[in-house]
Amino acid sequence: MGKSKVVSIEDRIPKLKQQRRKKANRRLIFLLLLFFLLIICIIYFQSPLSRVKTIEVKGNRLIQDEEIERLSGIKNDDNIWKVNKKNVEKKINAFSEVKDSEVSISLPNTIVIQVNEHKRLAYLAKGTSYIPIGESGKMLKESSTEEMPSDAPIIVGFKEGKVLNKMVAELGKLPKEVYNTISEIHSTPKKADAFHINAFMNDGFEVSASLDTFSEKMEHYPSIISQLDPKKKGIIDLEVGSYFKAYEGEGEKEK
Repeated sequence: MGKSKVVSIEDRIPKLKQQRRKKANRRLIFLLLLFFLLIICIIYFQSPLSRVKTIEVKGNRLIQDEEIERLSGIKNDDNIWKVNKKNVEKKINAFSEVKDSEVSISLPNTIVIQVNEHKRLAYLAKGTSYIPIGESGKMLKESSTEEMPSDAPIIVGFKEGKVLNKMVAELGKLPKEVYNTISEIHSTPKKADAFHINAFMNDGFEVSASLDTFSEKMEHYPSIISQLDPKKKGIIDLEVGSYFKAYEGEGEKEK
């Protein structure tokens, strides 16, 4: 019996060699790319590009950028990947005017701090200073100013305690269009009502009310003044009912 000729699979299927060669080439290319990527990463981490160059603060309207940067504790030339974002957020959120914050990295070397501030509901007049009061009810003493503020009502004659807390809570309940018409609020307690106030409005009217029902009754303020002569100023009494008394003393108009 003659010897049978052995034919390899590779000879019988030439395409198999080609496929294996392509597969090996792809594997080699992948390993080379991975190698070069690792080299680039090592160079980046060792270079100034991985150091903090810019701190960008967003969302702040009342707090200065420099103050947020100081609170963050981040310094230029800190390694950007060693910045503990949660710890930085915790430091910034501890500031009384900050509601919350978020820290992120913007390549190659920028730290972005997004700040959400507490709204200032009022300013407490104390001597020649105005102390902001946030929506949380906290007095932001570190942000007091001697310049007359215009972004929130000024409250006068209040002391820390339940009356001031009630005042802030009531302001927080007001519709925006009513809140924006208030210029000043004075604490004017009576024997029968420790929560009595007088509010001076931007349109020239004065409101006499009790904090117990202040936000509830002030919701109707736009409707009330629409029935009054804008040239004739006076006091709108909202303590019990709702009536107007002109400053000239020409009598009362039931509303």
